[in-house]
Amino acid sequence: MARNPSTNKVIMEIEGSKPSGIVEGIAVDGTVVGGLSPLSEALWRDRTSTEFVGDVSARLTWKDLTVMVTLGSGETQNVLEGLTGYAEPGTLTALMGPSGSGKSTLLDALSSRLAANAFLSGTVLLNGRKTKLSFGTAAYVTQDDNLLGTLTVRETISYSARLRLPDKMPWSEKRALVESTIIEMGLQDCADTVIGNWHLRGISGGEKRRVSIALEILMRPRLLFLDEPTSGLDSASAFFVTQTLRGLSRDGRTVIASIHQPSSEVFELFDRLYLLSGGKTVYFGQAAEAYEFFAQAGFPCPALRNPSDHFLRCINSDFDKVKATLKGSMKLRFEASDDPIEKITTAEAIRSLTGYYRTSQYCYAAREKVEEISKVKGEVLESGGSRASFLMQAFTLTKRSLINMSRDFGYYWLRLVIYIVVTVCIGTIYLNVGTGYNSILARGSCASFVFGFVTFMSIGGFPSFVEEMKVFQRERLNGHYGVVAFVISNTISAMPFLIMITFISGTVCYFMVRLHPGFEHYLFFVLCLFASVTVVESLMMAIASIVPNFLMGIIIGAGIQGIFMLVSGYFRLPNDIPKPVWRYPMSYISFHFWALQGQYQNDLKGLLFDNQSPDLPKIPGEYILENIFQIDVHRSKWVDLSVIFSMIVIYRVIFFIMIKISEDVTPWIRGYTARRRMQQKNGTQNTTVAPDGLTHSPSLRNYVADHPNKRVKVWGLGFRVLGFRVWIFGFRVWVFGFRVLGFRLGFGVLGFRFGFRVLGLGFWVWGLRFRVQGSGFGVRGLGFRV
Repeated sequence: MARNPSTNKVIMEIEGSKPSGIVEGIAVDGTVVGGLSPLSEALWRDRTSTEFVGDVSARLTWKDLTVMVTLGSGETQNVLEGLTGYAEPGTLTALMGPSGSGKSTLLDALSSRLAANAFLSGTVLLNGRKTKLSFGTAAYVTQDDNLLGTLTVRETISYSARLRLPDKMPWSEKRALVESTIIEMGLQDCADTVIGNWHLRGISGGEKRRVSIALEILMRPRLLFLDEPTSGLDSASAFFVTQTLRGLSRDGRTVIASIHQPSSEVFELFDRLYLLSGGKTVYFGQAAEAYEFFAQAGFPCPALRNPSDHFLRCINSDFDKVKATLKGSMKLRFEASDDPIEKITTAEAIRSLTGYYRTSQYCYAAREKVEEISKVKGEVLESGGSRASFLMQAFTLTKRSLINMSRDFGYYWLRLVIYIVVTVCIGTIYLNVGTGYNSILARGSCASFVFGFVTFMSIGGFPSFVEEMKVFQRERLNGHYGVVAFVISNTISAMPFLIMITFISGTVCYFMVRLHPGFEHYLFFVLCLFASVTVVESLMMAIASIVPNFLMGIIIGAGIQGIFMLVSGYFRLPNDIPKPVWRYPMSYISFHFWALQGQYQNDLKGLLFDNQSPDLPKIPGEYILENIFQIDVHRSKWVDLSVIFSMIVIYRVIFFIMIKISEDVTPWIRGYTARRRMQQKNGTQNTTVAPDGLTHSPSLRNYVADHPNKRVKVWGLGFRVLGFRVWIFGFRVWVFGFRVLGFRLGFGVLGFRFGFRVLGLGFWVWGLRFRVQGSGFGVRGLGFRV
């Protein structure tokens, strides 16, 4: 495949910037120089104004590492027990073991990504120091390739570069780094091919995995963690991915990957092997020396057998269950085998191997190496380059989302077709409804269907919302951008498509039915439809942030909308709705209620309708509104519309809050609960929570640990008169929450609340709060305090 001129220019520039005396990223004397790829180190330094001082390579050591988790009963279980090892620059270290052996837990412990209910003891050092992994220092590649299927490989990497590289770096130079990364990962042949999704055929699974790796090495991290990078790939793709990882390690990076079942070709690419079983070390050392270790321990690898298969066969207790199941097989009964593992149980083999390793030269060599590396206090530098600004991140995310939505047929285009078809059906059924006596209820039912069932169809976009949230969570994991930038970009990018859908379908319905004539009435109708659909979109995005399952999210969204439709004022008139709960507050938080109230006024006010008898006078629309639909005609319809638009803001804020809760509050609560259970069970606490992850986002657990039982007022405007507080406008954090325009919405450690203040009086509208203080226990809900 011929390269384009810009690619050739990039290659020439990269080749010309290689440091002299470097071969494969390693100095002549065998010492890694710079710790970064020689293909891009010079470019990276020049383009990001990063000054590398001394040795910036990453040497990771862990000693007597133990990880325990708390169970629901308060019991603790050791997932990892007393692990010791190290990883050096220029090497590819493989973590191997059967399912449940602790591979992923060890990877999470080393990368500071343990769950909140997991507790770590032991020592983990980076360049001989206890330090926090900073932005750009380390990267973590998850097992799932969550990518936007409508973008090409080059577009995917380019947008990632815009999101993370500093603004002062010109785009031409960012593009040079993008091209160098594509070349480094061997993606030149598929650079202009889309990733692929359910309706677009794209690149292969192995290429997707390499794209995921390319996104994380764009910032040239010193440490690279990968969770089962070859899982789900065929042997050729797995070999290609592992060969790529080996090449990355040869460029001076420290690469650690968990591997489940490698082929013999893949196994030969490993530099070091860490073999786990039941959370204990079976072997750690050079991968090529594992054969000798197993032979010395009494379990030599038979001829013509994949060594990795043999190692896992010796330490996988599931084989005992298989042997017990097939014990009665006549064929197996008379088969003879010289394999020593066939003569004992796997549990005995594991005890033998772990015991032999503890007293072997391999264990002593590992401990001596760990002590040697730990004594050298190397430099642990920040990434040096600044991140992209907030405005750049928001703009890039908005542009990327717009392109994704425009290319994905199922995101909005299919919904547009369905909306047009449904509104044409409505228009033909209510065609030229007129002002006869029977048209009164016909107009009411038409509005109810449009603002009820038509907006209900917006839940069909939930699968696309979930996919977008998965991409966000993957990118957020490594600190690509902030939550605010994502929420704003998601809101802005959806607006053009929602305007197009609602204005086209609303215009078809409005003029076919021939609702109240006049441009003002037409504009109100389509604006109200747009606001209603946007509210549903915002609600479903909030649900997608906490419910990752397609079916469950659609069911929850449908249930919430079904309840809102019940109290809309059509199926049961407003004055007839039971006032506790259903009238107050349910009907007031239902956007269907406000949409119907506004549309009824928009359509009926100012019209005259025929009476049942021709001899009787015509019925004015105002009379119908007050006596049939029980609507206050003195309230402007634009007030109803403004309430719906305010709901859009509220749901988007809730969307933001849900993300922050899942990121900070929920892990903190889980960790706090786990610590309390351990204290109650053991009476003391002698373990520590694993440090925060790689991102620099503020963590609630850090704040609460440093400021117990405190609230933070960020900013606000208000005043007190004779002891009364009038809250005009502001923002207040209550563990996590806010106040805007006198309304309060807060989420505490246990519970949530929503209310407002007017002239110093506090009104509790909706919410639930549990308060535990000393020996007291309080509950607040629906305006009542106990």
